[in-house]
Amino acid sequence: MSSVNDALENARLTYEQHMRTCRQCHADRAACAVAKHLLRLYNLARRDHMRTGGQHPATD
Repeated sequence: MSSVNDALENARLTYEQHMRTCRQCHADRAACAVAKHLLRLYNLARRDHMRTGGQHPATD
């Protein structure tokens, strides 16, 4: 189960880091294709986490 938590945390951190550093996301004030893909991966990891009986992840 720890691997599911690790996958969720890794997906969240990767998405957040991209949003902070992507020039296109900042310039257009909209998510680029990579950001949308990373968000999809985060959502899939979150669903897997919930299926394994995990708690709701904290959202900022």
